[in-house]
Amino acid sequence: MPMDVPRGKEVARKRLIKRIVYITVAVLAIGGATIALARLKPAAPSVDMSGQWPGTVKRGPIEIQVRGLGRLTPQEIHFIAAAQDSRVSSIVHRAGVTLKANEAILTLADPDLETEAERAEWSYKQEQANLANLKVQLESDKLDQRATLAQLESEATQAKLNADRDMELTRLNLQSDLTSRLSVNQANQLRNRVELQKQRLAIGDDSIKAKIEAQRVVVESARAAYELKRKQVDQLTVRAGIDGVLQEVDVEVGQRVAIGTILAKMADPKKLKAVLQIAETQMKDVRPGLDATIDTRNGIIPGRVIRIDPAATNGTVGVDVSLLGPLPPGARPELSVDGVVQIERLSDVVYMDRPVSGEPGTTIGLFKIDSDGKGASRVNVKLGRASVNTIEVLDGLKVGDRVILSDMSQYDSYQRLRLN
Repeated sequence: MPMDVPRGKEVARKRLIKRIVYITVAVLAIGGATIALARLKPAAPSVDMSGQWPGTVKRGPIEIQVRGLGRLTPQEIHFIAAAQDSRVSSIVHRAGVTLKANEAILTLADPDLETEAERAEWSYKQEQANLANLKVQLESDKLDQRATLAQLESEATQAKLNADRDMELTRLNLQSDLTSRLSVNQANQLRNRVELQKQRLAIGDDSIKAKIEAQRVVVESARAAYELKRKQVDQLTVRAGIDGVLQEVDVEVGQRVAIGTILAKMADPKKLKAVLQIAETQMKDVRPGLDATIDTRNGIIPGRVIRIDPAATNGTVGVDVSLLGPLPPGARPELSVDGVVQIERLSDVVYMDRPVSGEPGTTIGLFKIDSDGKGASRVNVKLGRASVNTIEVLDGLKVGDRVILSDMSQYDSYQRLRLN
């Protein structure tokens, strides 16, 4: 019995050691498993390819283009303004009507102007009558002067005959010399009066012309004043001015309008241009003179860039494109269009369809599909110049590679995908 006590203690001690070893091993195993699990990469998620958009890297020519939505607008808008202060009397046509140049859009009223026009007309007629009366008076005065000249010429002729007679009688000693000299003197006086009367007639013709011209200036001035008033009265009937479509009528009946107030707008529907809104990030290479195509949803029209807005609005820049081809049926102002501007043609580049995300000149991550089509790995792809539907590949992919172009941002934390 004394030998049993030490043996029992030894057994207990061995059991304690075993427990400690087991516990230590268990702790180490659990810790190792925890570390291993922590270091384990997440399992590759499964992706259904039927809902994805794959693309293939190719080599060949591409056209660098930029696209923008826009609308058709008139090349020129004819603004019709009020020519004088007046009031809108009636509106003959509303917006949307096709009009000829001489057709009325609306009428204005200004009683004071109409009264002034009547006064100007009577003043013009009065000055015309004054001119006619002046011509009659001057012609009568001229006839009187001619009659006086004729009378003087007759008296001068008679005086000369008397002088010749008296000189002959004096030569025959039948009459005194004094009588003869008196006769000659009288004949000379009458001859001088005839010459003076002729000069008066000559000067009188110039005077008549001057007086008539002066009165004619008065008549022309009165006519100009009358025509101005008559034109202003005619302008109370506001006409289209050009053949085209009435775009807007900006006033209402009874409204008072001042000089220069815009009353209406006209445009020629056959002379349209496209105004495209292109993202300012794509405007670097856009310039006037580039070719473009405009899609009206009812036909494609070739065009050319003619103007670029100097400033951006809400992230886009306005680009005016002149239309070089005939308009398709249904083309009209404010029609929505889709336009493409041709920047340049690249003859031999590596390219692919444009992915959902990725701007020109940036590096993005794309999932490259394995050759067996069962998986995809993330690769970094450096992009170059871009077109509407294609983009240049500078690095990261080679010709023939297939990539997923859809939005894969939800898988940004994964390097591999399993494809179904």
